[in-house]
Amino acid sequence: MDINCDLDEGIGKDDQIMPFITSCNIACGIHAGNLNTMRSTVLLAKKHNVKVGAHPSFNDRENFGRKEMFIPKNILRSQIINQIISLKEITDNERVELHHVKPHGALYNMASKYNEIAMAVIEAVQHVDKTLLLYVPYGSLIARKAREAQVPYYYEAFADRIYDNNLNLVPRIEKNAMIENPDIVFERVQQMIEKRTIISNSGKVLKIKVDTICVHGDNPNATEIVKKIFVLLNN
Repeated sequence: MDINCDLDEGIGKDDQIMPFITSCNIACGIHAGNLNTMRSTVLLAKKHNVKVGAHPSFNDRENFGRKEMFIPKNILRSQIINQIISLKEITDNERVELHHVKPHGALYNMASKYNEIAMAVIEAVQHVDKTLLLYVPYGSLIARKAREAQVPYYYEAFADRIYDNNLNLVPRIEKNAMIENPDIVFERVQQMIEKRTIISNSGKVLKIKVDTICVHGDNPNATEIVKKIFVLLNN
C-alpha cells in the first residue's frame, strides 16, 4: 500500500514527513512552490527513495488552488501540461523518475465530476508521458475516463478527510472536514485496508478501493499521522 503526501506547499514539515511516505505530490509552482523549492523537494524525495509525482493546480495562487474555476478545456490542458513539464525537467536533470500526477485542490475535486475538466487532466498526462500513473478517487468520473482512455491509475483515499454519502470530500469550510486526531486517522486507515470500507459524515458505511492513501501535509499532526500509518503498513 502506497502512502502519499502533498509537499512543497510551504508548510515546513517536508523533511519530517518524507521518511514515512512512499510517494509525494510536489506543487508545480502555481498554487505553491517555485523552481528552487521543487528541486529541493525532488532531492529530498531522492534521498529517501520516495516516488515523485506532479501536483498541478488551477492557476490561482491567491486561493491556494482551492477555488472552483471553469476554464476552457484547451487552456486548462495547456496549464496542466506546463506544470507537469516544469517538474519533469527537474526530475530528468536530477535523474529521478517522474512516477505520477495528482491534481490539487479544486482541480482534483472538479475533475471527479466534470467531464471537460477530467479530460483536460487526462489528455495533459497523456501528452507528457503515457506511462505516468494518475491518482484518482474511487468511483469518480475521472477514474472511469482514465480507464476508458487506458491511462494507468491508482485509486486514492484520504486518511484525514471526511467523506459524504457519495464518496465526495466534505468541503474544508465545514467543521471537522479534516481529522487531526492521529488515533482516529489510524483506525480509519485500518478499516480502509482490512474491510475496504469507510464511514461517511452521516455514519453510512461505504465501499471503497484503495491503492494509495493520502495524508495532507497541512494537517497540524501530519508527521505523527504518517508515522502511525507507516508502522501499520510495515507490520
